[in-house]
Amino acid sequence: MSERLAALIALIGFAALVLWALVTGGKLGGDEPGHIAFQIATGSTDGVYFPVGQAMAGLISHPPGVGRCDTATICGPAGVILSARTSQGSADNLRSVNSGTVDSGFADGDLIAAAVARRRAAHLRVIAALFTEGLHLVVAAKSSIQSVDDLRGKRVYLGPADAGGRGRAVLNAFAVEGVRVIAPDGTAPEQMLQAGKIDAYFAMVGVPFETIRTLTAKHLARLVPIDGEGRDRLVAQIPQLAPARIAAGTYPGIGAVETVGTHAYWVTRDSEPDAVIYGVTRALFNPANRPTLEASHPSAHDIVLSMAAVNPPAPLHRGAARYYREAGVLH
Repeated sequence: MSERLAALIALIGFAALVLWALVTGGKLGGDEPGHIAFQIATGSTDGVYFPVGQAMAGLISHPPGVGRCDTATICGPAGVILSARTSQGSADNLRSVNSGTVDSGFADGDLIAAAVARRRAAHLRVIAALFTEGLHLVVAAKSSIQSVDDLRGKRVYLGPADAGGRGRAVLNAFAVEGVRVIAPDGTAPEQMLQAGKIDAYFAMVGVPFETIRTLTAKHLARLVPIDGEGRDRLVAQIPQLAPARIAAGTYPGIGAVETVGTHAYWVTRDSEPDAVIYGVTRALFNPANRPTLEASHPSAHDIVLSMAAVNPPAPLHRGAARYYREAGVLH
């Protein structure tokens, strides 16, 4: 099946969900018997999480009258309706899922591990490892920054409050001091870079990331490697990080870039019913759904069953673990 046809099928499925919601008055939750609303908190609309979340929601949702769901296991449990919602990203999603204000969400593996270590994720459970992410050190194209060491004296945005620790960990691992840390002000880092408010910023994102591709295509930004002994110290300190490489040509005019990476995970709360999580996990990895899932974003090619339950940064949800045992990838 071609990517164009797969995307068309997903669009038709999503349109069917919208029509069904209109016919039923938009009541997708507990107001109607047998209807199970299940949200996925993603990120911004121009990121990687949102398009992948939208594709997953369209594939897994199982409203009445959708013919593709007649095939066993291709959709989630009967009556479950998934929806992707925007959010402020990983840290925001972790807080929302752990507190129960959203059913599920996507988050970076290193942030999940940090939340667990700080006992801020007592109710957090992993559904699946999704795709790999790379830590991007983005610098102004005209700056003199060629290495992490060159960040001394420069204006650097480390990330949102809860994610900024990752940037600090990089600076500590490379023994870089004297950095002028720029606090979040509600402005996107790429906008701050273009406006000349910062010289560099860190972003742990799926590859390729559209806003970074736009900056590099316009010759407004470059990527700086995170490598060498500093990288070795960094991955030794943070188990969910590993050496990674952003392939040459991923961004216009930029060769291969050494860095570190982690996995993005789909997480939920321990109170979510086992049967629901079992069903959505099984549907996610149904081979019939793979073409449409992969068409959502290049990163989605990494969503594979063999890696879904490897080294989770928080406990697996019981429903997901049941599926992985049946599939033979968890013992």
